[in-house]
Amino acid sequence: MEFLKMLQTIRNPVLDVLLGLVTRLGEETILMVLGMAILWCVNKKWGYRLMFISLAGTAVNQLLKAIFLIPRPWVLDPTFEIVESAREAATGYSFPSGHTQTAATVFGTMALWTKKRWGSALCVLTILLVGFSRMYLGVHTPLDVGVSLITGALTVGLLAPLMARHEGSDRGRLWLSAGFILSALVLLGYVYLAPERAANVAEFDAHGEKAAWTLLGTMIGMALTWYLDAKYIHFETKAVWWAQAIKVAAGLVLVLAVRMGAKPLFTALWGDAMFTHGIRYFLMVMMGGVIWPMTFGWFSRLGKVKKEEAAV
Repeated sequence: MEFLKMLQTIRNPVLDVLLGLVTRLGEETILMVLGMAILWCVNKKWGYRLMFISLAGTAVNQLLKAIFLIPRPWVLDPTFEIVESAREAATGYSFPSGHTQTAATVFGTMALWTKKRWGSALCVLTILLVGFSRMYLGVHTPLDVGVSLITGALTVGLLAPLMARHEGSDRGRLWLSAGFILSALVLLGYVYLAPERAANVAEFDAHGEKAAWTLLGTMIGMALTWYLDAKYIHFETKAVWWAQAIKVAAGLVLVLAVRMGAKPLFTALWGDAMFTHGIRYFLMVMMGGVIWPMTFGWFSRLGKVKKEEAAV
C-alpha cells in the first residue's frame, strides 16, 4: 500500500487520462479486436494461438482470484483513494490483476509471433505499462501486478510451444481443445463448489461466476470453430486492404450485435441466470468464427475483380 500511496502523490489530470487509456489495453475488448483481426485477415494459426492462450490465462487468473479472495486496495485501506474513472472496470477480487494478465498473454503471444526485435520490445513495454497503470490508478497492488506478470509469462511460455507442436493434427487439436475447455470447467466447478469463507464478498463472487460461464461458452465456441474451419470452412484470410477493413469493421459490428441483442432476450427468458453469459459468448464466437468467415471468399475476390475490370 505504501507504493500505491507514493504513486497517489504524483497523480495529475493528464496522467490520469493517459494511463486510463493505457489500462484499456488489458481489457477484453482488445483481445477480441486483435484476436479477430489477426484470425480473419493475417494469420489463422497465430490468431487461434492468441485467443486460446489468452483465454487460458484468464481462467488461471480467475481461479487464483477465487482461491485467495483478496479485496481491492481501497477495501484494505478505506482512507486510500483511487482514480474514480478506473472503478467501473475494477470488478472482482484484487489478486492477481486481470488486466495485467490479459496484457501479458495477448502481447506476450504477439511478441513471440513478431520477427522484429523492436516489435517484441514494444509488446513487452505495453505489458509493463498496463501493469504500472493498474497501480497508478490505485486498483491493484504491486503483488497483484507482479504475480500476473509471472503467470502470464508462464502461460505463454508453456502453451505457445505446446500448440505449435500439436495443432497440426486432428488428434492434437482435439486434445488441446479438451484441455482448454477443461480449464474453464475447473474454474466453474471451483466457483460453485468451494465452501464459502469469511473473506467472500457477494459482489465479487457474482463477477467470478459470470467470468466462469463466459469463459466456458467462449472456450467451447473457439474449440468448435477451430474444428469446423480445419474440416469444412477453410476460410480465406487474404484480401485487398480496403476489403480487409470492411471485413473487420462489419464483423465486429455483427459480433457486438449478438452480444448486445442476446442479452435482453436471455434476460426475458431466464432472468439473471449466470449460464446465459456462457450461451451469449458461445453465440458471439459462432458468429465471428463460423458464420461471418463464410463470406471471406467473396471478400478475397473483390480485389481480383477490380484488377480484371481494369485490365479490360
